[in-house]
Amino acid sequence: MSGGGPLGAIYEIGALCALEESLNGIDFTRLQHYVGVSAGGFIAAGLANGISPRKLCAAFIESGTASAETSDPSWLMMPAYGEFARRGTMLPALLISALWRVTAGGKPLSSALEHLGPALPAGLFSNEQVHAQLAHLFSQDGRTNDFRQLKTQLTLVATNLDSGEIAPFGRPGWEHVPISKAVQASAALPGLFPPVEIDGNYYVDGALKKTMHASVALDQGIDLMLCLNPLVPFDATAPQVAKVMRRGLSAEKHHIPRIIDGGLPAVLSQTFRSLIHSRMVLGMRQYEHAYPDTDIILIEPDHRDPELYLANTFSYRQRRELAEHAYQQTRHMLRSHKTGLSEKLWRHGITLHHDTLDDPKRHLSAPGKAPTRIGRAIASLQEIMDDLGHTVRSVAHTEKPSW
Repeated sequence: MSGGGPLGAIYEIGALCALEESLNGIDFTRLQHYVGVSAGGFIAAGLANGISPRKLCAAFIESGTASAETSDPSWLMMPAYGEFARRGTMLPALLISALWRVTAGGKPLSSALEHLGPALPAGLFSNEQVHAQLAHLFSQDGRTNDFRQLKTQLTLVATNLDSGEIAPFGRPGWEHVPISKAVQASAALPGLFPPVEIDGNYYVDGALKKTMHASVALDQGIDLMLCLNPLVPFDATAPQVAKVMRRGLSAEKHHIPRIIDGGLPAVLSQTFRSLIHSRMVLGMRQYEHAYPDTDIILIEPDHRDPELYLANTFSYRQRRELAEHAYQQTRHMLRSHKTGLSEKLWRHGITLHHDTLDDPKRHLSAPGKAPTRIGRAIASLQEIMDDLGHTVRSVAHTEKPSW
């Protein structure tokens, strides 16, 4: 499970709920190995601790319950006051040094200002509550915050800030670190959250080196690997999204025929997504050649779907709607690719639950408006065409993944 901030975690929970109810013969809390990077580390740690996708949804997505109130991830937006204070104590000495370089050393002002860099905070928001909240969650009966006490394997990947090397928490030599602390380190996105100190070293987001780090599990000779990737670049040129509008807002205000019309946030988001995704695609191709005996299934959002792209990454007001969207989108993907997917899963004793997939009344949370007969017919026809197109492409390009 790769990262993607709070939005990525919401997508992965919604997608996992759809997979859990649509696949027969697989228990998502009893898999052989879980690998999590960044926000995906939180989901992986929960599953490895026996928390089902539906329970994760109830605790972190649904509102109006006690569990949702105690697990509300809004604490990710708390300013890093401790980091601000620590850096602030360095400022007087740095200012004196800078003034000395200008007045006595004859250095230009720009050169002196560069020496004030150490006074800038290494992160804007505190991530201490990640460790505290997850430590509390995993301390409950039947769960553990110790890698060594898990009934399955869990690897949470971070990056050593000083060496640039990966840190596979949970593997031999790294298993003494608390799971909650490893999640905090793996999700410490530089600039947003301060690096996390563990055993005298500082660690940041695991996605700095790779998007998924799937080889951690593949090297053990697994036969089936499910990959969840919530971040994809948005294809604003697709004709079917040209008139899509955000919920409750006019299409004229939020129509994005070009990424640049969204301003700097849209440009940065598209750039980050493109860099992350292109690296992942390259990695997936390498996995297919290096591990030919492993079936690899990649699950990610539709590049033409603006819902997840237009959402505010750190907004929790929309989390129920976004999780529902991810749930329905994953169900649609499973129906659209059921021919090739059924064949691949059958080899591992897993089958599709067709009655569940074909039920138009299923929802993750609050029921939506039931589609009309014509709408259901059009949707069914679209899925058949998608499935046929997928089958043709699979025959013509057998070296490529199923979708």
